Amino acid sequence: MKVILRQNIDALGQVGDIIEVNEGYALNYLIPKKYAYAALKGNLRAIEDEKKLLLKRREKEVAAANELASNIENVKIEIMVQAGEEDKLFGSVTSQMIADKLKEKGFELDKRSIELHEPIKALGIFDVPVKLHSAVTAKIKVFVVKEQND
Repeated sequence: MKVILRQNIDALGQVGDIIEVNEGYALNYLIPKKYAYAALKGNLRAIEDEKKLLLKRREKEVAAANELASNIENVKIEIMVQAGEEDKLFGSVTSQMIADKLKEKGFELDKRSIELHEPIKALGIFDVPVKLHSAVTAKIKVFVVKEQND
């Protein structure tokens, strides 16, 4: 059975693609979940309209993410940590700690958007990437400094 995809599906294709699938798969899964339309002439026009709306929505999301990226790249975060001799950290700096500091500065971001591949375990200045959208990534400066004990 031929269907027109309404959403991007990794194994099948992109929005608007006309693909051939088993009839049972189309009727029992793709069409009821609104992942696809049956490939009829009227539905071809409907999917074109959906594509235009999706494209406009994506452009707005990317523009908003770019604006946030330009604002967030100016932010410098300072995280005070306890360190022993030879500046060895007790613990590490995690993406949650960075997200909390960003929240204090007025940027509400999920810790999963902070792409810290492994926790920071040293003092210094680090450029940490923040994924704001699938097409937009910003970098923030994180200063890891030793907590002064008086």
